[in-house]
Amino acid sequence: MPEEDRFILLEPGAARPGRVPLPSAFAVKATTADTEGRLSLLEVTLAKDIPRHTHHRADECIYVLEGVLDIEFDDRTHSAPRGTFALLPRGVPHALRRASDPPPRVLQISTPGGWERYVEDLFAAGPTVLTAGDLDPAKINPVAARHHITYETRP
Repeated sequence: MPEEDRFILLEPGAARPGRVPLPSAFAVKATTADTEGRLSLLEVTLAKDIPRHTHHRADECIYVLEGVLDIEFDDRTHSAPRGTFALLPRGVPHALRRASDPPPRVLQISTPGGWERYVEDLFAAGPTVLTAGDLDPAKINPVAARHHITYETRP
């Protein structure tokens, strides 16, 4: 496909369509297919904390657009206010937590791509990945494993 055919321009608030409808808190801006596998980009409002996990293939980049995000990385917690950028290299456990009200809004880039596919699979799984309304690492892991991600399950 010619490079000019890959041009995408999204109006404010718009998102790329996917195979599974996602809540407005997850706006896909560039899919893995859009970038020929190089990356995926989502605008995410962190409505729930993301438990400690490891990406085994992808680096994750986070840019905080609004609010404050707490990033647990390498057994330290870092406060990330608006304008903060973080590179979370593959292979290192990390967690993301809301540290503001309203919750933080971030750009999330995964390279190589695939993050939007994982999020779609999580929403397709529905409440089966939750316990008492929170993400349950043990229940997420079967879905996450297909995307080379492992959540820590602590007793």
